[in-house]
Amino acid sequence: MSVYDAIAELYDPWSASVKEDVGFYVAEARKSGGRPVVELGVGTGRIAVPTAQAGVPVIGVDSSEGMLAVCRRRAEEAGVAQLLDLRVGDLRRPPVEERVRLVTAPFRSLLHLETDSDRRATLAAARRLLHPGGRLVFDVFAPSREDVEETHARWLEREPGIWERADWDLERRVLTLWVRGPKGNTQMRLAWLSPDEWRALVEEAGFEIVACYGWFDMAPYAGGEDTIWIARRPAE
Repeated sequence: MSVYDAIAELYDPWSASVKEDVGFYVAEARKSGGRPVVELGVGTGRIAVPTAQAGVPVIGVDSSEGMLAVCRRRAEEAGVAQLLDLRVGDLRRPPVEERVRLVTAPFRSLLHLETDSDRRATLAAARRLLHPGGRLVFDVFAPSREDVEETHARWLEREPGIWERADWDLERRVLTLWVRGPKGNTQMRLAWLSPDEWRALVEEAGFEIVACYGWFDMAPYAGGEDTIWIARRPAE
């Protein structure tokens, strides 16, 4: 069972204010020429449903059956269920045999990987799914000291009636995040790396770094908390 099963019905209200990345990922999907894209950590379809509405088929992988059930419902309500192929699976071993031009992992999904071994496995799996010349796009973060000081061990109301608490372990670089609301509660762990460490892992996995942005407006990374990566599987 995934930690997200407990908040499948709470997830969309909890993340309601997060919209800045949707247009970015939909635009990246459009560059695939209308061919299917693979989204790792598809969740409730916050990115996948708008992508399908843009006419791009999505193969969505997630470990949470509850989140996928919400995604199916959202896709049906939007009239794009036929464009979503949703599969229960692990990011390290996605149940996908198809080869595609784009693999994405939006909304910091890769932070659920706590070890370099898991990160390497996931990056290798993404590379195998790509045609030569295909792209991997993902975003991650590393917290600022100010963010840690403002949120550590405090219950904060993220959205009306939905509370979260961040417990930061700076030595291990692990965030334990608690979420609670009227439709569920859960606890999850997120592990972060520095941008230099992400770059090294992505290149070690056989990718070429195309871009590293500091935000979804494609501004070059200049030392903030967020990094948005575009990497290419080299042509062979």
